[in-house]
Amino acid sequence: MRKQYYEYRHVVGFEETNLVGSVHNVYYTRWQGRCREMFLLEHAPDVLDELSDDLELRPIESECEHLAEVSAFDEVSIRMRLKELTQTQIGFAFDVVRVREGVEDLIARCRERVACLRGANGTATPAQVPPQLASALSAFAVAPTTQPRGTGTGGRA
Repeated sequence: MRKQYYEYRHVVGFEETNLVGSVHNVYYTRWQGRCREMFLLEHAPDVLDELSDDLELRPIESECEHLAEVSAFDEVSIRMRLKELTQTQIGFAFDVVRVREGVEDLIARCRERVACLRGANGTATPAQVPPQLASALSAFAVAPTTQPRGTGTGGRA
């Protein structure tokens, strides 16, 4: 059975809120990072050894669409899916969902692109996504959408 997403649960703390009680954008990025880390621990532990050696998973793009606010002591579910996988990069999609008394509210949609690099002392170069990681992520891939096929001439008149 195919899983829809990898889930990491988190309870928002006071230190993640500002004076008016809302969570700053930087914490959404931190939650995504923590979600990726826990995914590695649970589904691709050999990659953790590579990260201790010369592998780097460097975020190169990130964006987040905020739909609602969360406050201290709200429980959030960070739901990660594989959006795209190339030889050297991984595209993630994250839904951040508030879970309160059995009711789930989507509070943010985020995406992130990570580059795989290898090297030491500032000489990192693009590297292939580790096979164990690619395999583990494939179970959480976003289902492809079907595009309607046109009957046009492919741009020729």
